[in-house]
Amino acid sequence: MTQYPDAKVYLIDDDAGVREALAWLLRTRRLLSEGYASAEAFESQAVVWAEAPEAPCCVLLDVRMPEMSGLALFERLLALPWQAAMPVIFLSGHADVATAVDAVKRGAFDFCEKPFSDNALVDRVEQALDRSAQVQAQQRARRELQQRLNGLTDRERDVMDLVVAGLPNKLVADQLNISVRTVEVHRSRVFDKMGVKSAVELANVLRAP
Repeated sequence: MTQYPDAKVYLIDDDAGVREALAWLLRTRRLLSEGYASAEAFESQAVVWAEAPEAPCCVLLDVRMPEMSGLALFERLLALPWQAAMPVIFLSGHADVATAVDAVKRGAFDFCEKPFSDNALVDRVEQALDRSAQVQAQQRARRELQQRLNGLTDRERDVMDLVVAGLPNKLVADQLNISVRTVEVHRSRVFDKMGVKSAVELANVLRAP
């Protein structure tokens, strides 16, 4: 795992002893954690986050808790646009395994059956943090791309679309009923605003996930 100094693991379990044991276990790998005694306590924080946290993070979530269950919280988290940046690992008892497996099919990162292997659990946490970092990087790239696109004029967008489609400047000019020189000016501005040096590089940027 790449080391992420600001990474955080959210521990959501109604058993204080479990939270303390997990926090200690994570500290052995120099991982920070933050505990919550209920799904409601965590949701009260999560729902006000406008965007995904900037640092890698993941959730260790107990399936069975009083009032709101871990599964109910997971369903609510799935509705958040940035949820993929915060992988969820379920902690389940034997009776909950089938339910936890179903949650994995719907997008949870994994589940660990109690009693769990300490090393195996922390290994999965580290892998979840790696996933979080990757998703957050993709989300930042998409936001930056959208900001660059928003900076283009309508005519620059028209030129960009035709350039990316592979048309030479002469055909772009014919399509838009403008001069080749005007196309060259717009093309240069598009490259500058999008931070690229060629049509191929521009196409790759626009295809990025």
